[in-house]
Amino acid sequence: MIERDLVIVGGGPAGMAAAVSAVEHGVKDILLLERDQYLGGILNQCIHTGFGLQFFKEVLSGPEYADRFIRKIRAIKEIEVSLRSFAVRLSADKTVAFLKPGLLGEVKAKAVIMATGCRERTREMVHIAGTRPAGVFSAGLAQKLINIEGLLPGREVVIVGSGDIGLIMARRFVLEGASVKAVLEIQKTSRGLLRNVVQCIEDFDIPLYFQHKITCIRGKDRVEGVSIARVDDDLREVPGSGFDIQCDTVLISVGLIPENELIEMAGVAMDKKTNSPLSGEANKTSIPGIFVCGNAFKVYDLADSVTRDSILAGQLAAEYIKEQKT
Repeated sequence: MIERDLVIVGGGPAGMAAAVSAVEHGVKDILLLERDQYLGGILNQCIHTGFGLQFFKEVLSGPEYADRFIRKIRAIKEIEVSLRSFAVRLSADKTVAFLKPGLLGEVKAKAVIMATGCRERTREMVHIAGTRPAGVFSAGLAQKLINIEGLLPGREVVIVGSGDIGLIMARRFVLEGASVKAVLEIQKTSRGLLRNVVQCIEDFDIPLYFQHKITCIRGKDRVEGVSIARVDDDLREVPGSGFDIQCDTVLISVGLIPENELIEMAGVAMDKKTNSPLSGEANKTSIPGIFVCGNAFKVYDLADSVTRDSILAGQLAAEYIKEQKT
C-alpha cells in the first residue's frame, strides 16, 4: 500500500481546482485519481460557451475552461495524476482502493478530497409510465453521444425537464438538424438559467410547455411517441388536457444527484434527501480529514461556483494535513 499526504478522487473542475489550491497552501504530495482517460470531467462534452464569466472574467467553452486547470496541473510536480483509475472503496481511516487496468491499488492518505460530481436522475425516479423502447436517454448521455462520439441519438425529440442541460441539448439537437417537438416542465417556471431559456429555447422557437408532463411513452422496439397532459398546482393531471406527440427520442433532464456512495461507505453522515454529506461547514464531513467539494457537496448551477467551492476544499485539506504533522 502506498501513502500520500492528500488523495483527490475526481479530475473534473472540482478535483483540479482543489489540487491546485492544496499545493498553493503547502501540500507537497498529492495523488489525483480520475476514472476517465482524460482530465476535465463533464466539461469535455460541454462544447457550448458560458463558462468562466465569474472566475476567469472571460467567455469560455467547457473544454477551454478545463484546459486552464489541466495546464496548471501538468506544471505542478507535487501532483501525480492517475488516469483510468476508478475508486471503488473509501474507509474511515482515509484508505482509498481503486481499479486501474491490470491493477487493484490502495493508497493511505492523511486527507482525502472527494470531487466525484453527480449523476442524472432517471426516468424511473420520476415515474414515467409506458413501454421500455430504445430511444430514451438522459440528457447528459445524449450530449456525450453528440459532442464526443459524433452520433445523433434521434431525429424527433421530446425533452422532459427544463434544467440547463435539457435546454442546452434542445438547441444542440436543432443545430444538428433534428426537430425538437417540445420541452416539458412540470413546474410553473424553468429550473434553468434565464440565459439558457432565451438562447436555447426562445431564439430557436422550440415549444416550451410549463405545468405539463409525459403520462406515457409509446413504442415497441423504438420510441414512437408520447402522451402528454397538463397538471394543476398540486401536480395532478388535469382531466381532458391530454394530447399526443410523435417522436423517436425522449430525453430525461430532471435533475442531478451528488455521487457520494463512497463517503457513505466510509461512514460519513448523509442527508438522505439530497445524497450529500451532513455538514455544518462547507466541504467538511462528519469524518475529520474527509472533505467533499463541487457538485458532490451540493449541486451548483455554474462551473465557476464549483471552482470557488473546491479552492476552499483544497485549503481546508492543507490545513488539516498541517495539523496532523504537528
